[in-house]
Amino acid sequence: MAEPTIMKVQLLSPDEVVDACDALAKRILASRFRPEMVVAVARGGFMPARFLCDFLDLGTLCSIRVQHYAAGASKGREARVTIPLAADIRGARVLVVDDVNDSGDTLRAARSYLEPLGPAELRTAVLHEKLVTTCPADFSAGEVRKWRWILYPWAMVEDIAQFVREMAPAPRNAEETLRRLQVCYGLELTSVQLTRVVYFGRLPDVLLPDT
Repeated sequence: MAEPTIMKVQLLSPDEVVDACDALAKRILASRFRPEMVVAVARGGFMPARFLCDFLDLGTLCSIRVQHYAAGASKGREARVTIPLAADIRGARVLVVDDVNDSGDTLRAARSYLEPLGPAELRTAVLHEKLVTTCPADFSAGEVRKWRWILYPWAMVEDIAQFVREMAPAPRNAEETLRRLQVCYGLELTSVQLTRVVYFGRLPDVLLPDT
């Protein structure tokens, strides 16, 4: 019996991320908004924020962390800031940066936290925005019109290791792991990438490719 596709995943290369940051920076420059500082949403916003600082010639980069918690059976999950901002943004033009805008909960929580701190202007930017969001970003490099999981290089080990842990029955070797990742998630990993996932994801050594 063929294994079903569990979820379509798009793994971006580092070059694709840089290209997306390039496109995002150009959209910001084409607007009338001129940020003075960047607030990255940890953890996904760190790398895009750093590239934007480089492309937009900005020297001030700080961060907050937004996490999701259960908010009761009738309310689902609630997003809130758990690591506060360690900078004064009063009177500043602030750009909030994350990697992907899915439900919109993260950006909404970030805005709700930052706006009372008194910035002169506050805008949000993401690499990719899904059409299902309820809180659109002010700037994005592109829209995800057909839903899929966007997998960024900085989350590859964490996410793929979890995909492997959830496989039932567990894969027996590297070849089977690679095949099932391709069938179930559309992921075509190299042996080097799988080695990195197994080693840093602390998966069983039996899943390591032959060297």
